[in-house]
Amino acid sequence: MRRAIVALTVLLASCAGAPSVQPSPRGLDAQLTTFPYPHEVRMHPIVMQGHALEMAYMDVAPSGPARGTVVLLHGKNFSGAYWARTIDALVALGFRVIAPDQIGFGRSSKPIDVQYSLHTMARHTLDLLDARGVQGVAVVGHSMGGMLATRIALVAPDRVERLALVSPIGLEDWQRVAPYATVDALYQQERRRTPDDVRGYMRDAYFAGRWDPSYEALVAIQVGWLEGPDANVIARVSALTSDMIFTQPVVHEFGDLRVPTLLVIGQRDRTALGRDRASAEVAATLGDHPALGRRAAEAIPGARLVELDDVGHVPHFEAFDRFFEPLSSFLTDER
Repeated sequence: MRRAIVALTVLLASCAGAPSVQPSPRGLDAQLTTFPYPHEVRMHPIVMQGHALEMAYMDVAPSGPARGTVVLLHGKNFSGAYWARTIDALVALGFRVIAPDQIGFGRSSKPIDVQYSLHTMARHTLDLLDARGVQGVAVVGHSMGGMLATRIALVAPDRVERLALVSPIGLEDWQRVAPYATVDALYQQERRRTPDDVRGYMRDAYFAGRWDPSYEALVAIQVGWLEGPDANVIARVSALTSDMIFTQPVVHEFGDLRVPTLLVIGQRDRTALGRDRASAEVAATLGDHPALGRRAAEAIPGARLVELDDVGHVPHFEAFDRFFEPLSSFLTDER
């Protein structure tokens, strides 16, 4: 576990302004108090289903004249911290960058007796933007963040100027082909996971069976939580948010999007929720992201599709330059 966390500490320390926080030898607590973030983390108060909570976020000012604001939305197994290099590159282009940790993730509060939903997360994100005095934004979402970014664009099209989906999940409706698992069953599954299980899942789903030592940085949070004092809380939150992702698809609403949209799809990505519960025949068909990306591009009016060969589920980590070139072109296009 320490090897994974130290790897990401080194990665973030290479970014300007990274705090000199050292990881705990006992793993990570629920609020990631010893986990390094690349920029100052602030807290936004949220009331959710009777609970007073805190939503963590980074709000980084641009270098030079401002060109607008970009919101970066993280995936399920990550936090806003993994956007470090993306934040710095966008800031250098003149963008203000806001990168929140959704409730249940990263340094934000982690209630276990609430219903998680993409609609609620969208509302929280919009409330944060209101509090920061921001109206129009470009929204960039990775993995689960792609589902959330889509939901935000659907409920607030007047505020989303551009939408970029980076290896998003939810490009297929798994509940139509895979058996449902209860939150209790998902919780028990989470409690049985080991660090090797975390690596094995990412290897097979994110990277089509290949593993590189550099990927250790991507498992740091999940492994740290497994070995930390709040493993039960994290397992319950993970079960609740997995249920959310499985039961709240956005794929059927792609045709309703009315904002300029970019799709960046890693061609080695094979992520699919519920594959382990589906029949072998069905499981073999799930997570075909090259095909799913093309289908999504056809469904979303006017969408641009960028296919990244030999890249898996996390393009902004694996192949930053190849990821950022089309993203920056999309965000700066004056059309």
